Amino acid sequence: MYLSIIILIFLSFAITYFVTPKVIKFANKSGLVDNPKVRPHPAHIHQGIIPRAGGLGLLLGIIIPSFLVFPFNRLLFGIIVSTSLLVAIGLWDDKKDRSPYIRLFTNTLAALIMILVGINIPYITNPFGGIWHLDTIPFLSYLAAFIWILWTTNIIGWSGGVDGQLPGFVAISAFIIGLLSLRFAAQDPKQIQVTYLSFITGGAFLGFLPWNVYPQKIMPGYGGKTLAGFMLAVLSILTFSKLGTALLVLIIPMTDAVFMLSKRILSKKSPVLATNDHLHHHLLSLGWSKKKVAVFYWLISLITGLIALSLNVKQKIFAMAVIVVVILGFIILIDYIRKLSKISQEE
Repeated sequence: MYLSIIILIFLSFAITYFVTPKVIKFANKSGLVDNPKVRPHPAHIHQGIIPRAGGLGLLLGIIIPSFLVFPFNRLLFGIIVSTSLLVAIGLWDDKKDRSPYIRLFTNTLAALIMILVGINIPYITNPFGGIWHLDTIPFLSYLAAFIWILWTTNIIGWSGGVDGQLPGFVAISAFIIGLLSLRFAAQDPKQIQVTYLSFITGGAFLGFLPWNVYPQKIMPGYGGKTLAGFMLAVLSILTFSKLGTALLVLIIPMTDAVFMLSKRILSKKSPVLATNDHLHHHLLSLGWSKKKVAVFYWLISLITGLIALSLNVKQKIFAMAVIVVVILGFIILIDYIRKLSKISQEE
């Protein structure tokens, strides 16, 4: 089993790593590039022309190994169709920015496909004891899965604005979910497929990392970002609905997303429009380097992931509450400092 995991990580890593240079050439030739002078964007922090379309290499790094080890069933079919749809629309968006509502519709469709193939959240562990059985209420378990997949697919990409930031913490998150899934493999032999898929996903994003670290040679693109969120959402559900672990390991992007959505709604702005007020933008405004911001995200994901593996449900809830308060306080403080700086510059 362990040898198989190592082989799959290496295979997914190698596929993405060696395919990505071809994707870079394809992106440059096809005009799938990000040029701030041609495509102004409030979240831009880079200069020069950078190829996008990184989702294509990531997709191949996940799908090819999956075909080799998994029987072709409804679940695999749903994952292949959904991820291919997300990356295809991502490439279209990489060519020319599309309406955020088109992207939201596509993400909704990808989530619905997974519901149609049977994925659901049958229960949630009650932190105060017992279990909440969602499957006792018609369609509630499927609705919960739909909301979780749609939410995670959309918001993970918001924490991908700095070179190397996204593939690093996504790889760590996938490996943590894989380790968690491995615990259940002895109880349920079918769980080993989820374990393999988790490590395949982690290996693919790890293989993309050398091309995306500062100075980045290629961006994940919209397809790569949504692929990341989608896979983490699905994997956390398949690992016996361990959403608490996923919430803890993804605590920074999740907290950042809640803060930004709340801020946009209170400001009467559309929650789907892009902004430059995310945590990594604030850190950069304080003088942090891109490398430092990326490493910060990686370390927090690793630390919270290891914590999640060693805590029970009550302890996870307490840890999440403490970390969320700290991160929110940090974000609000930096946001306030940034506003004061803008006011002083205007004066």
